[in-house]
Amino acid sequence: MARKLGRPTAHRRADLRGMVTSLFEHGRIQTTFTRAKEVAPLAERMITVGKTGTLAARRRALGYITKEDVVAKLFSEIAPSFSDRNGGYTRIMRTGPRRGDAAEMAILELVNYELPKQDTGRRNRNAK
Repeated sequence: MARKLGRPTAHRRADLRGMVTSLFEHGRIQTTFTRAKEVAPLAERMITVGKTGTLAARRRALGYITKEDVVAKLFSEIAPSFSDRNGGYTRIMRTGPRRGDAAEMAILELVNYELPKQDTGRRNRNAK
């Protein structure tokens, strides 16, 4: 049985669609653990749709994902990177309780997500 997440049906569906869109746009999102468990299967289904690559699949994805450029990214970058994989495209990592209400937080990310390199601002003193 699907979780209701304390929202009416239309609001819940819109929230889940937005989270799937954000996941594909950024590669990872931070949310509550229960929401992450609801979003993961939806995202995996969209990646599977993206792997087919047909026009009908693209239209189906456009009917669910809220941004056209994210759908383009799904079909051009995300789905092809999982072409040799049969499922298991997302990962949920618990991060501990949220400070305000102690809700269990988690990070939902694509399995092939890599953290962006951060510039420390330091320079090599020996370089000229």
